[in-house]
Amino acid sequence: MRLINDHLAVQARTVPPTGDGFVMLAGEVGSWRGPFASAPTRLAARLKALASGIEAREANVFRAVLRPPGEGEEVLAARGIRPARFDVVVLIRTASVEAALELRASAAYRELAETLHAAARRTHQIVADNAGRLGDVDHGQDHCYLFNYFYADDRETLLKVWKYTAGWFQAKTALPNSALMRPLEDEPADYGLINHAGWPNWRAFLPSLIFRPTFRSFVLANFEANGIAAQPIIYRRV
Repeated sequence: MRLINDHLAVQARTVPPTGDGFVMLAGEVGSWRGPFASAPTRLAARLKALASGIEAREANVFRAVLRPPGEGEEVLAARGIRPARFDVVVLIRTASVEAALELRASAAYRELAETLHAAARRTHQIVADNAGRLGDVDHGQDHCYLFNYFYADDRETLLKVWKYTAGWFQAKTALPNSALMRPLEDEPADYGLINHAGWPNWRAFLPSLIFRPTFRSFVLANFEANGIAAQPIIYRRV
């Protein structure tokens, strides 16, 4: 790992990973105008109704609203990986990875997945475990939720860099939580880690991404220096 501007580096205050499993299904359905998304509300409502019938710790549906600054489009292009432009996401959390694998094979999940596949230009589906955690993401409130789709040739380097960039977000945006999802072996690896987090409102994080110089000189600079593509998208829960 190469650390740029290491005088700004503070490791994140993490808590132990859980044994939870995750099933994540994402789709490109609507359209983007610059950084702003227009996701279909009727489809999202249909997916929410189907997700409510799935037996799991929780199942949530999200609609994209904004794509903040990221890094690494040239890395993705060199590897032949399409950028993440998913405007609809279904995230299901289970008690274990084994339970997540079983759930993906269930009739209820297949109906949900087929509904999104039929409407989407492109979908991305994984079963994942928990690789790192700042705290449990609260889905009980109308918060702003992040899915950050990371790629790096070396996933261990990616995890090390995440600990420092997450530390920046804790210090500068009071990031209260984060669950880092790591696709299982044999799952699609376009995005080696997907970070899911939430802030209570826009004011908690967006000004720091626009006006704090260290967002670019530390966060984005360390992604670039370590060959990491970071593709953040902000969502609202349906």
